[in-house]
Amino acid sequence: MKRIPIITLLTDFGLQDEYVGVMKGVILSINPMVNLVDINHNITRHEVKQAALTVNASFRYFPKGSIHVVVVDPGVGGKRKAICVQQEGHFFVAPDNGVLTMVIQDGKVEKICAITNRKYFLKPVSDTFHGRDIFAPAAAHLSKGVDMLRLGQEIPLSNITRLDFPAPFVSATDELVGTVISIDHFGNLVTNISQATFEGFKDNARSKEIVIRLGRSKIQGVSKSYDSVKIGSPVAVFGSRNLLEISLNQGDARTYFKARIGQSVRLKLSREREPTSIWQAHISC
Repeated sequence: MKRIPIITLLTDFGLQDEYVGVMKGVILSINPMVNLVDINHNITRHEVKQAALTVNASFRYFPKGSIHVVVVDPGVGGKRKAICVQQEGHFFVAPDNGVLTMVIQDGKVEKICAITNRKYFLKPVSDTFHGRDIFAPAAAHLSKGVDMLRLGQEIPLSNITRLDFPAPFVSATDELVGTVISIDHFGNLVTNISQATFEGFKDNARSKEIVIRLGRSKIQGVSKSYDSVKIGSPVAVFGSRNLLEISLNQGDARTYFKARIGQSVRLKLSREREPTSIWQAHISC
C-alpha cells in the first residue's frame, strides 16, 4: 500500500490571519492526497534561531520521506535564496537564512538545491508571501514525486547560510557556562548544555555535586523530573531535547527568574576539581 506523503509546516505566522490556511490550500490544490501536519505557527516573529531549534528537535519523529516547510523569513523578497535540502531521508523547504543550521550541522546532507524553477511557483509571485507562492508549491510538487533537482540547480553545502549558535565552555574559574537559547510555552528556560556535555563536565571532577547559577539564584543539582521539588520551586532537569532546562514546578521560570534568551547559566562543582588537562566542552543538540 502506497504511503500518503507528509508535509509539515513551521512558521511565525500565528493563527490570527489567513496565511497558514492559504499555504495549506495551495498544497492541497497541487496534491490533495497529502497529510499536512502543523509543527508550530507561534514561533516568535522573525526569530530564525527559535525556528532552527524547533525544526531540528522535531523532524526525526516523522517518517523518512517527509517534507518539512519552514517559513520564518524576515528577508522575504530580498536577496536570500529559497532552498531545498535532503538529509537523513527527509526534505526541507526553507529560506536560506540560517533556519536549517541545526539540521545540517552534523554534515549528513545528501543534496541541496536553490529553488529557482518558476514552473513550480504559484503565479504571480508576491514579494511578501513566498510561503504561499514558492515554498508551499515546491513542497507539494515534491510530495507528488518531482525530483528535487528539477526545482533548481544543485548547490554545495558551503554556500548555505549558517547562524552563530553559542556553545557552552569551561571558564577560567572552572565553571561550565551555558546560555538560555529558547523559552518554551511553559516558561521553561532551555539552555545549550547537552546531557553529554554535562556528563563530561562531571566526569572530570572529584565531586558530583553541582550548583547551578542563574543571575543571583542558585539551584542545587539536576533532578529527574519537575515534581522532584515542591510546587512553585525552581528545578533543573534535562528535557525532551536532552538539553538542560531551568524550570519551576507548575510555574513559569521566565517570570520567576525575569529571564531572557541569551542569559548565562553557570554550573559549578561544590568542591575543587581534580587537576586535569584542558577539557573542551561541546554542544550536541
